[in-house]
Amino acid sequence: MNLDAKIPEGPLAEKWDNHKFRIKLVNPANRRKYRVIVVGSGLAGGSAAATLGELGYNVECFCYQDSPRRAHSIAAQGGINASKNYQNDGDSAYRLFYDTIKGGDYRSREANVYRLAQLSGNIIDQCVAQGVPFAREYGGLLANRSFGGAQVSRTFYARGQTGQQLLLGAYSALSRQIGLGQVKMHNRHEMLDLVLVDGHAKGIVTRNLVNGRIESWSADAVILATGGYSNVFFLSTNAAGCNVTAAFRAYKQGAGFANPCYTQIHPTCIPQAGDHQSKLTLMSESLRNDGRVWVPKKAEDCGKDPRKIAENERDYYLERKYPSFGNLAPRDISSRSAKEACDDGRGVGPGGRGVYLDFTDAISRLGRSTIEERYGNLFEMYERITGENAYERPMRIYPALHYTMGGLWVDYNLQSTIPGCFVLGEANYSDHGANRLGASALMQGLADGYFIIPYTIANYLAEAGAGAPSTEAREFKETESRVEEKLGLLLGINGKRSARSFHMELGKIVWEHCGMGRNAAGLQKALELIPDLKEEFWSNLKVTGKDEELNIELERAGRVADFLEFGELLVRDALDRDESCGGHFREEHQTEEGEAIRNDEKFTNVSVWEYQGEKAPPVKHKEELKFENVSLSVRSYK
Repeated sequence: MNLDAKIPEGPLAEKWDNHKFRIKLVNPANRRKYRVIVVGSGLAGGSAAATLGELGYNVECFCYQDSPRRAHSIAAQGGINASKNYQNDGDSAYRLFYDTIKGGDYRSREANVYRLAQLSGNIIDQCVAQGVPFAREYGGLLANRSFGGAQVSRTFYARGQTGQQLLLGAYSALSRQIGLGQVKMHNRHEMLDLVLVDGHAKGIVTRNLVNGRIESWSADAVILATGGYSNVFFLSTNAAGCNVTAAFRAYKQGAGFANPCYTQIHPTCIPQAGDHQSKLTLMSESLRNDGRVWVPKKAEDCGKDPRKIAENERDYYLERKYPSFGNLAPRDISSRSAKEACDDGRGVGPGGRGVYLDFTDAISRLGRSTIEERYGNLFEMYERITGENAYERPMRIYPALHYTMGGLWVDYNLQSTIPGCFVLGEANYSDHGANRLGASALMQGLADGYFIIPYTIANYLAEAGAGAPSTEAREFKETESRVEEKLGLLLGINGKRSARSFHMELGKIVWEHCGMGRNAAGLQKALELIPDLKEEFWSNLKVTGKDEELNIELERAGRVADFLEFGELLVRDALDRDESCGGHFREEHQTEEGEAIRNDEKFTNVSVWEYQGEKAPPVKHKEELKFENVSLSVRSYK
């Protein structure tokens, strides 16, 4: 496996501009000769499809939802980062780059992160031009607020529905290209495999989710923008349909999977209410700008009405432990601190798995109307789910699985180890290291789609030449047969358990042994339990219905089958990485105060796993990370 990152030469701040000048282009008249497949229509996929269509390429865009508007990007709440420095508080592209590198615990590639910071301002300009209704200050400038891991205000927002508004901006651009015929949109189609011709990605095989038809689609290049894999834990803040299938089947075709153990726990989510839930609900990190996190100092006070617990009987533990950042400490640190308080017997709510997020001080200082203006829809969502009014009583929150920093390995051009297969947004590993800072997911997705892939895919297309193969080619027919065979196996087991029951059991195994805290014994235990569960899945699964029709149970079964295999890879990576860093917290490697201890001598690298077949363990390759512009140091937010 070749892990040439193709990082351009020259100073960090000049790499992207130099690279854009040196890579090959496709002239406007020739672009109509090329066809590009985009899988996924969220912020990364939608913006890529719209931009490539605008440039003149023929684009086929696929999503499993009813509409691109249903992509999970719509659920992002708090904001999008950009180093505009409107507040004149010391922000810059370099500071955003540094905060992102440090926030990721020095486990991301410098060149990619700096490019992201450089492009961040362009994203805001693009979205404003599309009509995205960002909040504004009295003087007319776009408003900013702070997010975890930063000491400047750089997060642009549209109340608590920033993802929705950004997605509608991208969707409007995509719709224009659909109307012009440059993009053909295929809703309700799920990618089930990648087609390789002479080692290059030249198409995909999909299942039409309405009628069950298996179809092949050919192109000159394939872009995967299919999001993250946190639903391997079953309960996460992701929509229930989010899955790893597209990325994992590309992995089985030879794409390296990087850092699968890097999973992010979000500290501000509504606690689980019972086993009936299929997902958990995020409460935006932006709430921590005005809300104060606390638990009672004494366990016997946990059952009391929080409004009747005196100020001196409350432990504002983030403010106590991390005075420089306080309630805006990064997500991994804030999540572990909440777990620590609950493990100490001071958690609140059912099961003692919750902490308070209290807006009393902010309402007293700013007035309820100001808080309503900033976060009103979030408070409404919280009340609908819990039946509690957070203006009058503190919210109860607890950490939950949210974002995944691991993903398919890509080089500087966002190309995977399979030539012609490009990976954007959360589906790749490239920008966030071991922990993503809040409000950086939307930034990466749009940077990849609007401003990076239009340049870098042109370089590949110019070198490979035009000429998408026929879907009648042997490689397409073989891939179709493989897909149909697997669907037939799932339908033919005829056991007694639903796919959902297997998914729930897998989620409990992975959460217990590879969640917020991980250790060698627990990870070894998971590597014993998951294969046993997988064996039962293939002998006792019950899928009702047929293939040639709408069949949600069959869809779910295919995704759970991939989660079972991927879960094993995730745990294997966590066991192999014998250090604590960011969201990967190995309990064997912590200070007396519970802070993570990295092993920079052995693990300043990207772990990239190569598939070796169903019977053989995957092989690990390493991309060594070089830090020439920042110094490796203890990650401190005190």
